[in-house]
Amino acid sequence: MNFTNNPLKKNIVFIINPIAGGKHKFNFPDMAARVLDAAKFKASYVFTDGPGHAYEMSRAMVNRDSDILVAVGGDGTINEIASGIDGSGKIMGIIPCGSGNGLARSLGISLNERSAVQTLNRLNVNRIDSAVFNERNFFNMAGIGFDAHISAIFANNVTRGLTGYVSTSIKEISNYKCQHYDLEIDGKHFSRDAFMISIANSSQYGNNAHISPFASLKDGLLDVVITKPFPLYQFPVLGYRMFRKSTHRSKYVEIIRGKNIRIVREGGGAIHLDGEPCNMASELQINVKPLSLSVLV
Repeated sequence: MNFTNNPLKKNIVFIINPIAGGKHKFNFPDMAARVLDAAKFKASYVFTDGPGHAYEMSRAMVNRDSDILVAVGGDGTINEIASGIDGSGKIMGIIPCGSGNGLARSLGISLNERSAVQTLNRLNVNRIDSAVFNERNFFNMAGIGFDAHISAIFANNVTRGLTGYVSTSIKEISNYKCQHYDLEIDGKHFSRDAFMISIANSSQYGNNAHISPFASLKDGLLDVVITKPFPLYQFPVLGYRMFRKSTHRSKYVEIIRGKNIRIVREGGGAIHLDGEPCNMASELQINVKPLSLSVLV
């Protein structure tokens, strides 16, 4: 869908996480104003001041005359803004500035801020799937088990990015205990012991680490990626497979696609939604929402 023939300027609001990716963004509005097509857009810029603020601002803007809300940040910021405009018909843009940028990479959006702003000028709208996890939205990746455990620790880690994530994982893996899970996927029942279970809307966590290489943002399905218990020496091998897009070939990985997913685990605890940790009960319900989010790509 392309709106370049519409003679009216679009009201575009940039919601900026000033500390995303560990770099300040206070010069971003000046750069964006130089690159953004003034004939197509009337722009405004706002900064978040903490977790949840991007969601609050985007919810408040739903009933105003804004046409496009742009997330300037990482997958967590994208999650808040996309959740805020969910069901409103508003369009989202993405300027990826986070640690992993999984959704932006999957959509082919440049990690260069100037180039990403130039992408907005094309006004090319794509619709992608999203999902609901116990009534909370996610758009790229959700998970339970080891990756959720690491996300909870990583949230307070001063060393962001891939290096910090890998070092945290290495420190934690030797003491982590696998859990038992009962799953129901589109009416079929599965019982598994698992190191972690990832619910993949796109193929990757971020940083080109592909947990489910053939996952699609537009197929109306979620990939349930079950990583089974494995010998510790296989941990770097599984990591290598992610970057080679070959996790599906590992005997320790099982991928089941579905629309309606129910998971019962041994007890409540950490989960993550687009890399952001939170606690939930033992029973988890996940459903896909086909082509529910409009994004400029």
